[in-house]
Amino acid sequence: MKFTKMEGCGNDYIYVNGAEEKIPLQEKPALVKRLSDRHFGIGGDGVIFIQPAREADFEMEMYNADGSRAEMCGNGIRCVGKYVYDKGLTDKEHITVVSAGKVKYLDLTVERDGAGERGVVTRVRVNMGSPLLRPEEIPVKAAGERVVDEPILVGGSEYRMTCVSMGNPHAVVFARDVAEMDLEKIGPLFESHERFPRRVNTEFVEVLDRQRVFMRVWERGTGETLACGTGACATLVACVLNGLTDERITVELLGGKLELEWDRQENIVYMTGPAVSVFEGNTPYHTAE
Repeated sequence: MKFTKMEGCGNDYIYVNGAEEKIPLQEKPALVKRLSDRHFGIGGDGVIFIQPAREADFEMEMYNADGSRAEMCGNGIRCVGKYVYDKGLTDKEHITVVSAGKVKYLDLTVERDGAGERGVVTRVRVNMGSPLLRPEEIPVKAAGERVVDEPILVGGSEYRMTCVSMGNPHAVVFARDVAEMDLEKIGPLFESHERFPRRVNTEFVEVLDRQRVFMRVWERGTGETLACGTGACATLVACVLNGLTDERITVELLGGKLELEWDRQENIVYMTGPAVSVFEGNTPYHTAE
């Protein structure tokens, strides 16, 4: 099975052309777990299968490292844009990608050498759609129309969270000394907390100024990752709702930086960041544990 390892701000996934590699749906979870293992497999935060689509140019079928399906990945979808352009699957620099039934719009930045070459994609701007704030849409168990700066008891300590869905559920927690937090201990407690029926991604955010924040993230089904695109989008929305930043910020992550903008008039969040190919390879296709 041919694959390409790619990363966006260190959020690394294994990409497979689903039009060429015909893998039965029921076999994918076990295969994903094997491929994602950083000791016995290729290693990654998960696997993304790029499929043909009717409602968009391409479909992104995304799996977490534990084999569970995920609805959306902001860093992952940027790399999908780079993959399909660099490999000649499209000539368009403005494409659509559907994931879990939701269509996203991508603007590709193509770097050329000036000699008339086709060039390669280096950055991607993604229209990530409108943030969902109603508790039942996220989902999170809560009363009221929104969950903004709401207390939650986790592991015997009280935190305050703001909940946002960017196609998948996020709980944003503002804190100090985020770099020193023990996410290996705290993250799983948030992820499996009873208030989140589908588990949750948790962003721990330190506001640096009105235009910059530092963020670490615990992703459901994977653990701490170097970056999370949808988490960065959710962080921007949470920052604005809590009056902490402007509507255009830079989110600094362990793996790099993302540029975020929330157009309040359109109610659309835009994310811009890098997309990098790491290496390509061929691995035996089997799912045996």
